Amino acid sequence: MKRFLIILLFPVAVFAQSNSARIIVIGAHPDDCDLDAGGTAILLSQAGYAVKFVSVTNGDAGHQREGGGALAKRRMAEAQEAGKRFGVTYVVLDNHDGELLPTLEIRLQVIREIREWNADVVIAPRPNDYHPDHRYTGVLVQDAAYMVAVPNVAPDTPPLKKNPIFLYSQDNFQRPNPFRPDVAIDITSVFEQKVHAVSAHESQVYEWLPWIGGYEAEVPKNPAERKKWLASRYSYPLRADVKGALEKWYGPERAAKVKYAEAFEICEYGMQPTPEDLQRIFPMLKK
Repeated sequence: MKRFLIILLFPVAVFAQSNSARIIVIGAHPDDCDLDAGGTAILLSQAGYAVKFVSVTNGDAGHQREGGGALAKRRMAEAQEAGKRFGVTYVVLDNHDGELLPTLEIRLQVIREIREWNADVVIAPRPNDYHPDHRYTGVLVQDAAYMVAVPNVAPDTPPLKKNPIFLYSQDNFQRPNPFRPDVAIDITSVFEQKVHAVSAHESQVYEWLPWIGGYEAEVPKNPAERKKWLASRYSYPLRADVKGALEKWYGPERAAKVKYAEAFEICEYGMQPTPEDLQRIFPMLKK
């Protein structure tokens, strides 16, 4: 019954033009938004959309040699450079990496970020993940989903007049339920730009992640070879269900040519979009 009432209270948003929607991507760390939705962000930015990345933590624990305020400062600078390369606004909140909890204080931070951006679409991880910061970012965004329109919650920031569409970014975790690709975006044309933007996070993609993942020896010493290596590192085969979603939205002939894609699942807590709504928000889906 509550879900039915929410649909009545927050009717389908109307986007007058294809570039009128406002998109906010929320991740746990500086670089999470980039990896989850960077190609989609580039395409939307090129189409004139206002796109914002928000990192809920400052990343001050994600390194094998550096840490604390110095690392947080370095990661902030990396995020700002990445934002320029993506063509998005990049915000890093000052919460400690590795210590994130779904508290009321941080929920209010998330609510304010969504409201201040006047978001039509919110993209975030599912609360299914190996990293507690990732899981709790998903919980925080879920907890904010209804509250963004409640005036007496965070009353210092005007509430939204509509409930956004909330989308989950792709993951491979199966329990308690697997990711379902409701939407798949062909990012083949901007994959190299995505790699270029992600490479701004040098402390992560060339240092921390290879070290913690046990493949540090693979990272080329020559800067000119690093991006090629990074591109190969993130050249994952498309899953069968993602291919199916591509065929649904692009048609079999176009889908067969897609090399790289980003997929999203519709969260049941926000506005429930029709296929026409999704085509207005993501004009690249029009066959």
